[in-house]
Amino acid sequence: MATESNLAHNDQPNPGRRDFLYVATAAVGAVGVGAVAWPVINQMNPDASVLALASTEFDLSGVEEGSSVTIKWRGSPVFVRHRTAAEIEEARAVPMSDLKDPETDEARVKEGHDQYLVMVALCTHLGCVPVGDAGEFGGWFCPCHGSEYDTSGRIRKGPAPKNLVVPPYQFLSDSVIQIG
Repeated sequence: MATESNLAHNDQPNPGRRDFLYVATAAVGAVGVGAVAWPVINQMNPDASVLALASTEFDLSGVEEGSSVTIKWRGSPVFVRHRTAAEIEEARAVPMSDLKDPETDEARVKEGHDQYLVMVALCTHLGCVPVGDAGEFGGWFCPCHGSEYDTSGRIRKGPAPKNLVVPPYQFLSDSVIQIG
């Protein structure tokens, strides 16, 4: 009979083994959920091409006085204008009462670098790209709906509600800027 009682005792489930199986199953399940969730979460990160354009550097030394260049930042065109002394003087002489979106010329440029004007090249009306050195005010003219901007990129005439946007930028040296 002793042998029968030993057999009966060994047929009983081992609680320690059951707990181990529960923990092991939960751990494998958690790893499986993580393996499925990671690609889903990772695909929500910005594309590498967008990250590459988060900021851009530009050498101003090639921009002649009185001319503009258009560069790309975050997929949008940006005007960089090397203004003449006459253009700066003209922009600063405009009374604030004449402006639809009042903003001084000094607020639109970096101190000590007044000759360089940096603006996102999209009309604030419907996002068209204005034409430089055009319009009644010698700045930019949007051919889509007739908005006109002055030599500081401020809206002077037409349906656009705001001035051309000045992006965040800084001078890394006297001739190199970083936008963004």
